[in-house]
Amino acid sequence: RHVKAGHGARTALIYDSAMTGTKRRFSFAELQREVARTAGMIRAAGVEKGDRVVLYMPMVPEAVIAMLACARLGAIHSVVFGGFAARELAVRIDDAKPKLVLSASCGLEPDRVVEYKPLLDKALDLATHAPARCIILQRPGLECTLTPGRDLDWATALEAATPAACVSVEATDPLYILYTSGTTGKPKGVVRDSGGYGVALAWSMTHIYGMSPGEVYWSASDIGWVVGHSYIVYGPLIAGCATVLYEGK
Repeated sequence: RHVKAGHGARTALIYDSAMTGTKRRFSFAELQREVARTAGMIRAAGVEKGDRVVLYMPMVPEAVIAMLACARLGAIHSVVFGGFAARELAVRIDDAKPKLVLSASCGLEPDRVVEYKPLLDKALDLATHAPARCIILQRPGLECTLTPGRDLDWATALEAATPAACVSVEATDPLYILYTSGTTGKPKGVVRDSGGYGVALAWSMTHIYGMSPGEVYWSASDIGWVVGHSYIVYGPLIAGCATVLYEGK
């Protein structure tokens, strides 16, 4: 929508990693192209409208792009916070029953490297549901071993992908599932729809936060939490703002 309106050159996503010293900017046109290619990668893994995709990823641009790519296909994403260990991930995989899991070799924290792949492997051993495929983003500094027949390398799969067009959905179709923490029992999957959720976010960006298209919005959250879904990914981008993805201390 923003690209068609002539605003493709505006900044859409600002990635700032205090862990690696990396800074990247994506315009709306660039973000659209990356989302379309990633959607093609996800579709090539067998994901169709209404299928579930679990994301177990650090705060990197590929995570935001993958969320938007799922939405582009009409698939339902379920992001699992990277701070959760294998058992918590397994519970969510068994409930969501994803066709695909997207993950990374590691996450970075101020005093340690969190190896995601061994946690994912253990979670899949614990889970009764077996996703057909896992696509793994290899991060510089810690590459992981891929499981033959199940795991695909993100960069290789993306290079081979054909960009996917948008799939139309009903306003009441699910956009994502996000699980409660489970501290008072079994984690509960909260489902957000596509239409009402988007309208509410668009309204809040203007009437609560006073944002205008072209301005920069930063939310001190993580994509594993609902604030990160609403005010790192969807809200600012719907409003035509630049959103900040901060991988930090």
